[in-house]
Amino acid sequence: MGSLGSVRYAIAAGMAVAVLAACGDSAVLRGSASATSSLTDAARHSPITHIVLIVQENRTFNNFFATFPGADGTTTATAAKDTNCHIDESRTVRLRKRGLVEPTTLNHLYQAYRTARDGGKMDGFDEITDKGGNACMYPYQYVDPSQIRPYWDLAKQYTLAEHMFSAQGSGGFTGHQDLIAAGTVVAPAEAMVNFPTCTGGACHWGCDAPTGTHTSLIGKDDVLRLGKGPFPCTNDFAMKYPTIRDLLDAKSVSWKYYVPPSCCNTNGRLFNAFDAVYPVRYGPEWKTNISSPETNIFTDISSGALPAVSWLVPNTENSDHPGSKVDNGPSWVASVVNAIGESSYWDSTAIVVVWDDWGGMYDNIDPPQHAYGGFGFRVPALIVSPYAKAGYISPTEYEFGSILKYIEQNWNLGYLGTDDRRANNIIDCFDYSQPPITFSPIPSDHDKSYFMHRKPLDYPMEDD
Repeated sequence: MGSLGSVRYAIAAGMAVAVLAACGDSAVLRGSASATSSLTDAARHSPITHIVLIVQENRTFNNFFATFPGADGTTTATAAKDTNCHIDESRTVRLRKRGLVEPTTLNHLYQAYRTARDGGKMDGFDEITDKGGNACMYPYQYVDPSQIRPYWDLAKQYTLAEHMFSAQGSGGFTGHQDLIAAGTVVAPAEAMVNFPTCTGGACHWGCDAPTGTHTSLIGKDDVLRLGKGPFPCTNDFAMKYPTIRDLLDAKSVSWKYYVPPSCCNTNGRLFNAFDAVYPVRYGPEWKTNISSPETNIFTDISSGALPAVSWLVPNTENSDHPGSKVDNGPSWVASVVNAIGESSYWDSTAIVVVWDDWGGMYDNIDPPQHAYGGFGFRVPALIVSPYAKAGYISPTEYEFGSILKYIEQNWNLGYLGTDDRRANNIIDCFDYSQPPITFSPIPSDHDKSYFMHRKPLDYPMEDD
């Protein structure tokens, strides 16, 4: 990262400590009796009884918020020497402003992450690949704010988390797993990374994967073992694989995972994180808690049947995934937020919008390094609630386990004992004592009626 970015991040880290100390978060008071008491009190007095986690696809923070006022973004970067791209020496480049719809998708596996990060220099994005070879200048871009106006409107009205890091420098499979398990450790000192192997053209991620499918592993020492992991179903894992579902069920806290139908190798089971969780896939919750199509959430909101905790996975064309022919992601998110905001649920709900991985796009902040290939690059995160801090940019270091930690502490569920222990709670983004924010609809090109009546796309996603 550049010197300005380093100073900016150091200042932000200091601010985070001060804010968290004021809030009593475990990042400062971890392990102390006062921390436990504070967190118990926070849960007892929380007005939040519903959390909706909207999971979008494949964007870095800088790709969406490079020019957002006050945020930690940039329009310049460094590109390493690359003869394939006619870059004769390492040099500063200007990021191009582009449209939201992208015609191609970039390599965003762990190997590409290591190349792009370049040991912390953050100058190797030109050396990652797309289908035509080296991506060259393609990753050095940011989206025209006018094309993602609903996201900027949400950030201005509620809270933008500018240092939300994906748990690994990897892709959507581990990203979605981290959002239910806060980690992917499946064997002593080894965690899943990248996508499972594809067999016969089929790339399902979980227990429904074809026989012979294997995961890849990343060691605690960050050594990569491609295709050497277990079948992607928890009963084949060497170690216990707890998910937030275990804690929710133990306390009888209701939950649902809204996901598109399994069609044409798009989303569906491919992006259903619980398809890799054996007791869910082969138990009664597969019918009661996995809800498809994803637009069922609108019916549940209007009928008063929204569960306490929800995950919402969009169809490909609504996901912001590069390489799709259309991108209705901003309207999709706005339609869900508007449906909740205009319902009786608004006063008791926290909506967290997050993107599952970096997608090969440039970001300007070198991620802190923990074991098992992480942190990965930053991704956008929005916290929307009547109790979110209005117009606040949170500088706190978050990871996907931070979201699960908020759920755990909001309902006093206990801990998974994975990365949720380390993670900073997103409680920094809330002020329960403030007058609740009155909801104002988020303008967008399409409303919920459009999504409820639109037929699912009939083409497969190019990759994950």
